[in-house]
Amino acid sequence: MIKVVVADDETLFRSGLAIIVGMQDDLDVVAEATDGHQAVEAVRRHRPDVVLMDIQMPGLDGIKATKEIVRLELPTRVLILTTFGIDRNVYAALRAGASGFLLKTVPPSQLVEGVRVVAGGDMLLAPGLTRRLIEELVQRPVDGIRDSRLTGLTEREAEVLALVGQGLSNAEIATTLNLSVATIKSHVGHLLAKTGARDRVQAVVLAYETGLVVPGRRS
Repeated sequence: MIKVVVADDETLFRSGLAIIVGMQDDLDVVAEATDGHQAVEAVRRHRPDVVLMDIQMPGLDGIKATKEIVRLELPTRVLILTTFGIDRNVYAALRAGASGFLLKTVPPSQLVEGVRVVAGGDMLLAPGLTRRLIEELVQRPVDGIRDSRLTGLTEREAEVLALVGQGLSNAEIATTLNLSVATIKSHVGHLLAKTGARDRVQAVVLAYETGLVVPGRRS
């Protein structure tokens, strides 16, 4: 059973989310929160698999709450809900440790599937959407500059990270490098551990921030 916390200050929307999620046989809403403080406390108390987190909330907003949740070092993943689409708040939330985001206008089927995807440890964003998000929001680094976060990577791991940054799946990377999917999974696991990235979304952000992938140009 996937345990979910729903955090949103709008009562009707929050209640609607709770009903939609709670109707699924494999999902269980263990708590609701009206602000970031309540969301963090709910995570401490219930240790959910996923938090559906609004960005704009009174007191502690969704971005700051996400940072607090990440600091707890629990397996809980944060799925951001936003009205505004791709904006700097969403980018800040991803940098804070969120595992993806959904628009509040998505149909119920996409919402519950998003919860399952994030709970499974995968990135929620489709590859094309991931690239568009990062290309629009990240500041372009100077060519040739590498960040200390990449110091421990092997040449192959850096190559895999660049391809992850371009939005390729493990299968696509395996085809590109003429390696097995199992080998690529191993490389991805190693590079996540070495860089401290929580998941593929964080790896994409890292690839752009460090200059491994330059916005608007495929490696």
